[in-house]
Amino acid sequence: MIDLHNHLLPGIDDGAPDLATALELAQIAVADGITHLVCTPHIHPGRYDNTPASIKQALTVFQQGLIEHNIPLLVSAAAEVRFGMELMIGIKNNSIPFLGQWQGKNVLLLEFPHGEMPFGAERLTGWLLQQNIIPMIAHPERNKGLMREPDKLTPLIQQGCLLQVTASSVAGGFGETAQELAMHWLEKNWVTILASDAHNTDHRPPILSAGLAAASELLGAEAAQRLVIDNPWQLAQQHFN
Repeated sequence: MIDLHNHLLPGIDDGAPDLATALELAQIAVADGITHLVCTPHIHPGRYDNTPASIKQALTVFQQGLIEHNIPLLVSAAAEVRFGMELMIGIKNNSIPFLGQWQGKNVLLLEFPHGEMPFGAERLTGWLLQQNIIPMIAHPERNKGLMREPDKLTPLIQQGCLLQVTASSVAGGFGETAQELAMHWLEKNWVTILASDAHNTDHRPPILSAGLAAASELLGAEAAQRLVIDNPWQLAQQHFN
């Protein structure tokens, strides 16, 4: 399986605080059947001011640690980018790492504020699409604004945005409402990938198998596997070629 949203890079956001933890998380991922992983540290201006340089440096440390400890996990890096006007500046400055490509266009992993859907969100996503950048909305099923008003997601889908749902949400790990939304959007065929959004070993480990099993019950094994193997590989294969 291929995990395209997680916070395993050591010491640069609220994920793995150090290399030892990052390697422990990597071993959990391998045990779960994950073979490839694109790390997506936060870019959140004023909170996590990561840059391509800081991300590359952390990735190098992580990759060397994996080799030294013989952990069979292939890793690369992109970013989870916070919604905001600073994003437009970053795009213009070529300082925003892309998750991969979809149908020949760059894909940006985009995070909305957890408590709401910003007013006029579709204006920024529309601007990104005009730049030939496809927003992939990170964990929409856990957004409190969408929990209250799920229909606010519809305009973004109609624009052409992609969706990344957290695997453990599908398995019930983030509560009933998040699970219901995840299942609903899976049934509507709106979800492009499942990912772990792993942050730590206790409550947010890099596990995809439980979500895959729950999605398989809903959609069938073949359709569910596309969410953790085929679609993630189509998105991120250039990271590993």
